Amino acid sequence: MRNGLVVLGGDREEFHRESHKIRSQSSSSEEEAQTNQSFPDVGVNKVEDTNVDSSSASRSPNEASAIYNTNKEDNNNNNNSKRPVLGSIQQKKNDKAPRPGFPKNPRIGVGDSKPRACPFYKKIPGTTFTVDAFRYGLIEGCSSYFLSHFHYDHYGGLSKGWSHGPIYCSPITARLVRMSLLVNPSYIRPLELDNAYVIEGVKVVLLEANHCPGATLILFHLAHGRCYLHTGDFRATKMMQSHPLLANQRVNLLYLDTTYCNPKYKFPSKEDVLEFVVKMTRNYIKNQPKTLIVVGAYSIGKECVYLAISKALGVKIYANASRRRVLHSFGWPELSGGLCSRGEDTPLHVIPISSLRHETLKKYSETYKRQYTAVLAFRPTGWTYSETTGNHLDLIKPNSRGNITIYGVPYSEHSSFLELREFVQFLRPDKIIPTVNIGTSANRDKMQSYFQEWLQPKDS
Repeated sequence: MRNGLVVLGGDREEFHRESHKIRSQSSSSEEEAQTNQSFPDVGVNKVEDTNVDSSSASRSPNEASAIYNTNKEDNNNNNNSKRPVLGSIQQKKNDKAPRPGFPKNPRIGVGDSKPRACPFYKKIPGTTFTVDAFRYGLIEGCSSYFLSHFHYDHYGGLSKGWSHGPIYCSPITARLVRMSLLVNPSYIRPLELDNAYVIEGVKVVLLEANHCPGATLILFHLAHGRCYLHTGDFRATKMMQSHPLLANQRVNLLYLDTTYCNPKYKFPSKEDVLEFVVKMTRNYIKNQPKTLIVVGAYSIGKECVYLAISKALGVKIYANASRRRVLHSFGWPELSGGLCSRGEDTPLHVIPISSLRHETLKKYSETYKRQYTAVLAFRPTGWTYSETTGNHLDLIKPNSRGNITIYGVPYSEHSSFLELREFVQFLRPDKIIPTVNIGTSANRDKMQSYFQEWLQPKDS
């Protein structure tokens, strides 16, 4: 212990062996050089500096790891069903498609002598840390690998054979990494949210990201006083502005999820979309009582949509065995208690969002044709947002064919353009590095113009 904080780190050789040395920089790494030049400092300088309250630290990552392993055993003991094969529970590539600007095939190719170099925006300056950089293999100079959440475009590269270094993440993400990817638990270091840990001299705190279960913001406090915030994927809320570890905190560098950093994305709140989904469901079953209700979802994420329907109708939620196993791993009694193992026992089903097509739903409903005469499906994602309907959800037109109706609803687990602006104006960081949609100089320049506008000095 040092100053009331848990201290981690130690001998870096524990995780870096001479036989695995790989150069992290390539002479052909033009992407990094170009991107480095495309993120100028924006914002205003500040003089005050607020440190994390060190009294919030309660346990070390090793202690948290022990708790994680115990919970894992409990989950296994309570799971009487046959364990599905890995491929059925692992997040599939097409389950959350790469977003614009995300490399499609950054893995080592046949005959390549080295992996693709890790870009600078995945490295935390002044540390030996990277965030969501697993697809780049062993990174020279990196001793600790942080994982913001368990979506494929962030954990891609992690596998059973991982041996490059410790993986720091939330307890939920830790359980998913172990359960779904079979990563050696000795490399998994779960950190409790809102607790401060010292890792190799850097104070680290994970905060709720309001994205998917286990997703976190990562706050880094360096020894020389600088503070960096990595948002991973997140949906900004006003509650974040009142968080004691963010309020009045000077942030020198903000790594920002810019998935929807475009003025056209002004989608409604999660609460408004959930209310609309419940209303449409109730109206539909009034006219068609024998309706099978289907919600599309990623391996994790969108849980609130089918939970809202479940509560409103007083029905259970059916998901296949692999999804149930994942959902049980969250440790949420409200969700676990609402699941059932037989599709015939409830009208509410959860399936992969990629399966929400008329042909697929028609085939799926054949199994339940004796019980249901119609299918009502919801595709909850921000990509369904339309400027034409805006926040007027009643204007959304479903896609209907025969007895199958599909609603695309703008339920987003990423920040809208307006929410990004409000969050940035709240933090007023010295510099912003966008992490999504950065594949072209035009996109990068456009986003930097937004940042500069948002950080104009306030009128006195």
